[in-house]
Amino acid sequence: MFELLILEINQAGLSWNTILQKRKNFYLAYDNFHLPTVAQYGEKEINRLLGDSGIIRNQLKIKAAIHNAQVITKLVGQYGSFKNWLDQHQTLTHQEWTKLFRSTFKFTGPEIVKEFLMSSGYLEGAHTTDCPIYKEILRHNPPWTLV
Repeated sequence: MFELLILEINQAGLSWNTILQKRKNFYLAYDNFHLPTVAQYGEKEINRLLGDSGIIRNQLKIKAAIHNAQVITKLVGQYGSFKNWLDQHQTLTHQEWTKLFRSTFKFTGPEIVKEFLMSSGYLEGAHTTDCPIYKEILRHNPPWTLV
């Protein structure tokens, strides 16, 4: 889930194709998205990331990744996992999710929140009802309710 959030943040203003082409580089640059490691990044790692042409070198996005890793680490301590924290809020509307994310994380505007929650199954809309994946999601008891 941390990886997905970081990729969604980095995708802002860019195409998904660009992010997917750089995905392996993100893994390497962000220590395989190992949450405790990224949460401990300091100026040395920020400078390293700013110099890494294999990723998106946007200082705001890089600092958001580190801040968000620190926040998620605290959430894991309180809820057992980032997913458990998300599950605690599963009945929220998109607007409520956005407000929660903006008060909790950095670089999480309405579009980033929407895409993150849709792709992780917390908001309906990523798959149409005739999509085979949609049926698979239903089998796993999605947090959103069908209307």
